[in-house]
Amino acid sequence: MAGANELDLPRYKVPPVIETVLGIEFTGLEKWEVPHFGVFWSRIKDEFPNCQAKPSLRSEIEQFDKPQPPPVPQFQVVSEPEIRCWFIDADDRTLIQVQRDRFVFNWRKRGVTDAYPHYDESIRPAFQRVWQQFLEFVDQQQLGQVNVVQCEVTYVNHLDNGKGWSSASDLHEVFPCWSGRTNGEFLPAAESVGFDVSYLMPDAKGRLRISLRRACRHEDGADVLQLVLTARGKPQNSEMGSVLGWLDLGREWVVRGFTDFTSGKMHTRWQRST
Repeated sequence: MAGANELDLPRYKVPPVIETVLGIEFTGLEKWEVPHFGVFWSRIKDEFPNCQAKPSLRSEIEQFDKPQPPPVPQFQVVSEPEIRCWFIDADDRTLIQVQRDRFVFNWRKRGVTDAYPHYDESIRPAFQRVWQQFLEFVDQQQLGQVNVVQCEVTYVNHLDNGKGWSSASDLHEVFPCWSGRTNGEFLPAAESVGFDVSYLMPDAKGRLRISLRRACRHEDGADVLQLVLTARGKPQNSEMGSVLGWLDLGREWVVRGFTDFTSGKMHTRWQRST
């Protein structure tokens, strides 16, 4: 957590993270129109010179009155197509995603030598700066009030085959919660494993979701375990301090959750320092 208990959080010199996401969902700006994407881009184009149009993200608001199942694909019919714009930096590592009800900041690993830019040192300050730019733009254009309804912190990790595991039968050495044992002697060792787990934060401040899938990495065809940790919840209000405070909390849950969910053997491989 930036500025508080930072030294108490686990840190890794070579973490397996390949993408981080800080996202804000807010009540849809009814006055936002397609031209506003271009006007906003003109404000940040020096830093984010590339732009791509994408379909809009669907809302996934966490509810806390009952256990929530894993998200499933949903389809809806809309009268007008909603779009989302990616604004990408020259190195293709950092991007901003904007749509009528969403603002997302991403860092992506683009090469094997790319070092993870730690949250407190780089990602959080960069997010705060561009989020403030967006808020000022919305205010100057008189597009309405940005009422934050949810914050999100996501870390995507790739665990390469041959680096701590080589088959599904090894997963108990990577994830302590997975034993691989069955009730009898009929089934052979599992060929593949995937799961979704969720954990409630105290006082319904949010929820941490952990997802594991075996995947083929697009860039190089490598066989990987894709481990995704996502924390979502609602800040006390829409002020900058409250939003950043919740993102700090979400990041803390992702980091501590990652450490609890993975084994000491893998922590050594990732060179845990604290």
